[in-house]
Order: sequence, then structure tokens, then C-alpha cells
Amino acid sequence: MNAKQMWDKFLDKEAGDSYDAWQYGSHANGLALLTLLKIKTATSSAYPIYVQYDEPLPQVGSYSIILDKQDHAVCIIQTTEVTIIPFDQVNDEHAYLEGEGDRTLDYWRKIHADFFTQEMENMGQQFHKDMLVVCEKFKVVYPKS
Repeated sequence: MNAKQMWDKFLDKEAGDSYDAWQYGSHANGLALLTLLKIKTATSSAYPIYVQYDEPLPQVGSYSIILDKQDHAVCIIQTTEVTIIPFDQVNDEHAYLEGEGDRTLDYWRKIHADFFTQEMENMGQQFHKDMLVVCEKFKVVYPKS
């Protein structure tokens, strides 16, 4: 086995051929930087979006390429945990791991209530405090630093 074959075998075993590439919306650059710096190790999204658009949920072990606002690749993350819980049951730990603002649950609830309200309105739905939220934890796997 030559070096290229070994590398290809590693990629097949570690990452396979599938990955998602996405950005954090209107705050793509700042949140991508927080992810690269390993300050942000979690994210959340509105479960109704997955249902409405028949999108697959994040899976433990899956890889994503985080993009900046200009669609440049910033880093690769691997999902380590996925939970689906009501918005009002998101806890302090998850808010802290999202790495935004002062990292408190109060801050998380304020900015995400505003964000999810807009997302739900865009889909012709309403946000409510017991709406299901997909909470995802991840680790940066590339670049290694």
C-alpha cells in the first residue's frame, strides 16, 4: 500500500464520502471564528425546519465543514451528541457551550427566541417556548491545533 492508498483508506474509514457544509447564517464569520477557536462547541436549530423541508437530523459521528459568510471553509467539525428538547428546557451547559455573548442561559434564550421567531415566521409558523430544538454538540477535528 502506497502513501496515497493509505491516506484514502484513512479518509474512507474516518470520514467516508459524506459531509455537510454550512454557515451560521447572518453571524457566519463571528460564529465560525468561535468554532475554530473551540469556544463554540455546540449549536441549536429549530426542529420544525427539519420536518418542513424533510431534512435529515444531524447524526453523531457526522462531519460538517463550517463556512464563513463568503463560503470559505473555516474548519471541520464532528458531531458528538444530538438531543431534541423543548426550547424552554435547554440548560445552562448547552448555552455555555454555544459560546455566544456572555454564555449564560438568559442570553441564549433571548437571542434564540428572536432568531427562532424569525425562522418560524419565514415558514408561516409561530415560535413558542415549548417548540422542539435540536441541540448539537461537536468537536473541531480540522485544523488540529
